Amino acid sequence: MKIAILGAMPEEITPLLGILKKYESIQYANNTYYLASYGGHELVLAHSKIGKVNSTLSASVMIEKFGAQRLLFTGVAGAFNPSLEIGDLLYASSLVQYDLDITAFGHPLGFVPGNEIFIKTDEALNQIALEVAKELNIKLRAGIIATGDTFICDEAKKARIREIFNADACEMEGASVALVCDALKVPCFILRAMSDKAGEKAEFDFDAFVVRSAKISADFVLKMCEKL
Repeated sequence: MKIAILGAMPEEITPLLGILKKYESIQYANNTYYLASYGGHELVLAHSKIGKVNSTLSASVMIEKFGAQRLLFTGVAGAFNPSLEIGDLLYASSLVQYDLDITAFGHPLGFVPGNEIFIKTDEALNQIALEVAKELNIKLRAGIIATGDTFICDEAKKARIREIFNADACEMEGASVALVCDALKVPCFILRAMSDKAGEKAEFDFDAFVVRSAKISADFVLKMCEKL
């Protein structure tokens, strides 16, 4: 099976490359894609760069050019749910674009014609993740992830997004990746380790926790690959 593993930043992919050790690098569409083997599967890995447009491009390339049959997104997010702590793992049961706004035409926030507001992830992959979490004795929670092209470090913005969408966490790539996978009929899984508590000095917490959180997620998705 060809499995895509995508992160947004180099820090979210570096732990994976360190474990794999042997890989081929291919330059394409202003990005680097890494080809490797693991657990009997072919892997294509990349960091998309931050934001919805970049992640849309990378996810599309991984599927259309490299033939990915599953896509696993690994990385970090800011916690919105007050019960989530730094380092906790959350997988997206569904995702929403909180900054998609044509409310001026009477539509709800997050909606455009032809798309649903909430994009669901693949249930089979989610179940595999729960099995991995149980085996590793790691607490893994399901939740709604809100995606937008803003790094949230403002309590008022955080409260509004959480109130409208009941979002448990917030980041800048997940919903766009899920939308690509849904359109191209490729099952996807979105895993986020909480690197900060968005709004609570997020601008100071992020750099300190991103590397550690990314390592947790990287180990986890490789265990998922072993089960596929």
